[in-house]
Amino acid sequence: MYTFGLIQIGLSLLCTTTISSLSCNHLPLQQRKVIDNSLQLLDKMGRKFPQQCLREKMSFRFPEQVLKPRQKETVRVAVEEIFQHIFYIFSKNLTLAAWDGAALEQFQNGLHQQIEQLEACVIKKQTRYFWSKEVNRLKLKKYFQKIDCFLKDKQHNLCSWEISRAEMRRCLQLIDKVIRKL
Repeated sequence: MYTFGLIQIGLSLLCTTTISSLSCNHLPLQQRKVIDNSLQLLDKMGRKFPQQCLREKMSFRFPEQVLKPRQKETVRVAVEEIFQHIFYIFSKNLTLAAWDGAALEQFQNGLHQQIEQLEACVIKKQTRYFWSKEVNRLKLKKYFQKIDCFLKDKQHNLCSWEISRAEMRRCLQLIDKVIRKL
């Protein structure tokens, strides 16, 4: 009886590991779907870019080199980090954005689910990926801090949110392009 219980536990762990690795193998396809959906939701959230915001437009200069590594694992870590930053930005002070609340909530939920999926799949090897991961993390942090500071400086007004929304669209498009190459 005791042995049968151990066999059941062992089979459960084996199935869970197999299912987890299968979902990680399909991660690029899942990410492309999430990004496509996120881009649609970004469009649905707001309307056409307001003309009065054109004069406030700013270049944040996304650090594209963080998505250039040849190792899939390093790219996964970078994408996870980007999704976390986007989720953070789109989770605060949205009162002046005047966006479709349901689309915004779906956008946030999709990002959150993808972050969880990436966290489950990303191997946290501190030796092999440590240096490049930390350098990339700092570059991404600086990029997203510029966006956050821009929003704060503009007191989270409508134009600052619309400019940030356009920037996040560009960011997601860059990720999509890289994922399609992997």
